[in-house]
Amino acid sequence: MTDAIQPDRKDQHLDVVLAGRGRHARDAGFDAVRFVHEALPDIDHDKIDLGADFLGKRLKAPLLISAMTGGPARAEAINARLAEAAQYLGIALAVGSQRTALEGVSSAGLDISLRRRAPDTLILSNIGAAQLTRGFGVDEARRALDMIGADGLIVHLNPLQEACQPEGDRDWWGVGAALEALIRRLDAPVVVKETGAGLSGRTARRLIDMGAAAVDVAGAGGSNWALIEGERATEAADKAHALAFADWGMPTAHAIVDVRRACPEAVVIGSGGVRDGLDVARAVRLGADIAGQAAGVVAAATVSTEAVVDHFQGVIRQLRTACFCTNSPNLAALRRAALQPFA
Repeated sequence: MTDAIQPDRKDQHLDVVLAGRGRHARDAGFDAVRFVHEALPDIDHDKIDLGADFLGKRLKAPLLISAMTGGPARAEAINARLAEAAQYLGIALAVGSQRTALEGVSSAGLDISLRRRAPDTLILSNIGAAQLTRGFGVDEARRALDMIGADGLIVHLNPLQEACQPEGDRDWWGVGAALEALIRRLDAPVVVKETGAGLSGRTARRLIDMGAAAVDVAGAGGSNWALIEGERATEAADKAHALAFADWGMPTAHAIVDVRRACPEAVVIGSGGVRDGLDVARAVRLGADIAGQAAGVVAAATVSTEAVVDHFQGVIRQLRTACFCTNSPNLAALRRAALQPFA
């Protein structure tokens, strides 16, 4: 893959998502999770505490903006709006790919100006796991952190996307060992995230044992990166190959349960098809510490900071109402809220 095509590819990804294509054929599994309604709550709606501890910081709500940015022309504005909204709302922000910035092609707003826009926000840098056997290591990870003043690093696991991308990195021999070496040597917390096919409990256990500070299940039900790559493919065989994986992966709700069961002590992020505040409540009830959203906010991020703030204020309002109607004064109580039997 050459540097020259990277920005075009990122723009193509964003175009597919904004057009509503590339959605997973499976749903995230949240609709099967139904709370028992409490008709007589004994709490003050406005005093419900939605705060969550995450990687040493206190968030005002259990939310992580998982950035999905395009090429440099659009990414700079999107990153700025997401950072400003995260600062205003008191929630966490994970940036999109920093590969082009690290390679000196374009910063796309991924420089220290991002930290200036969000001085109090928990910000996570980004690299892909496949890069760890292709010249990226501790030095590059440190550069990714330093260039935006990040608090930690997210490493993306995207084998399905790479397998369906015509120019993808498909030799993953040694990636696990390289990832563990990075986690052990980097003097910052490392979060490991799937990208839409889900983490199993078994893999999450392996990552936590490596020393990962948190795992993001990023389950099936939201964006399907096989289909997104299929949408941008020019060869019929590539499109057909990607289409076969339209329903591949573990739905997010199932992944959260599986990972929490395997890793009771771990910090778990629930993402993948999180649509609204009720899905956030469901994710927390199933075992997530916080919930992440990417494609669900990207349209607002192309408009303005205010649009992003409005979007997440709606999510937070819905989460608060879910707490109110389950008599949960805080997230700890929400994790014990009664559920209706599965149909």
